[in-house]
Amino acid sequence: MSTGCTQPVKSVARKELSYSPPIFRSCTMNSFTATRARSDQLAADVAAHPDRYRILTGERPTGPLHLGHYFGTIAERVRLHGRGVDTFIILADYQVITDRDGIGQVRDNVYGAVMDYLAAGIDPETATIFTHSAVPALNQLILPFLSLVTEAELHRNPTVKAEHSASGRALSALLLTYPVHQAADILFCKGNLVPVGKDNLPHVELTRVLARRFNDRYGKVFPEPDALLTSAPEVPGLDGRKMSKSYGNAITLGMTADETAAVIRRAPTDSERRITFDPQGRPGISALLSTAALCVGIDEHTLADQIGDRGAGALKQRTTELVNDYFAAHRRRRADLARQPDLVRDILRAGNGRANAIAERTLDEVRAAMGTSY
Repeated sequence: MSTGCTQPVKSVARKELSYSPPIFRSCTMNSFTATRARSDQLAADVAAHPDRYRILTGERPTGPLHLGHYFGTIAERVRLHGRGVDTFIILADYQVITDRDGIGQVRDNVYGAVMDYLAAGIDPETATIFTHSAVPALNQLILPFLSLVTEAELHRNPTVKAEHSASGRALSALLLTYPVHQAADILFCKGNLVPVGKDNLPHVELTRVLARRFNDRYGKVFPEPDALLTSAPEVPGLDGRKMSKSYGNAITLGMTADETAAVIRRAPTDSERRITFDPQGRPGISALLSTAALCVGIDEHTLADQIGDRGAGALKQRTTELVNDYFAAHRRRRADLARQPDLVRDILRAGNGRANAIAERTLDEVRAAMGTSY
């Protein structure tokens, strides 16, 4: 199996916009406009020169992947990978316990995620799929990075603040340092491009800051990665809330056609016959419209007009048909992989091996720069 990742990322001479984001600043209109302009410039360069870029992206394997993951992130990752961008996908099993008391069915979730990525079109010959816990050298990078950021800077991170507020309990050291872990994930493989939505820009900003601070203190080792802003749609759960397995409102990628039909039949709706798109007033109806519209490639209002006054039953039937048609090929490929557990395991182990080799080389460079090679 070809590693596809043994060569260093090529140096890219790119004209920089006059935008150097301070750590965790709020995204004002002017700063976001500059970030969007920079991202558009990068997207054009990626299309022309994909071999110049290496992306690090991935998941916390807290449960089975669902339609929100697919339309929100996986489809874009597959697109970039298909264009020839060097792709690293981390299944961050250590980060499962960032905001949880236990690790759950993490093994099943990891193998399920590998199958979903492969079924979606990721080629394990040219992409690296790996787990956090299997790459010790990556995790060692967290120590010097922690010396480069202050406690106050970490407290200002939006994800840390949001997760702490939602948990209703004391802030753990793992949650506080979560942004540093993410920076290590990106920098260990010298990723120079990170596909993210607007809400995750602060994590890329911190990664750039840590790379810059390390390079200034010890000598040039790390690139300062750029954010590639994605316009991925937000996919609501079947009850209008965020799609989540814990809410029981998700259509997972591993469901069969019959299981999909069953979960859609149970989706809460209302008795009004006329179908309209109104996320605030009719969350269940609107969630079904959003799901179906993504699968057929039209907007929700057009789909609502097509259903007309035939009621929620017709909408559920149409949504079931569109979801099952859209994911039929994915499910066939996934089912085939599920019958080959040794193949899935071997692909993950090969990815872990490639990630380990790269992490060890990077750690050697860090030790040499810091004067701690013995």
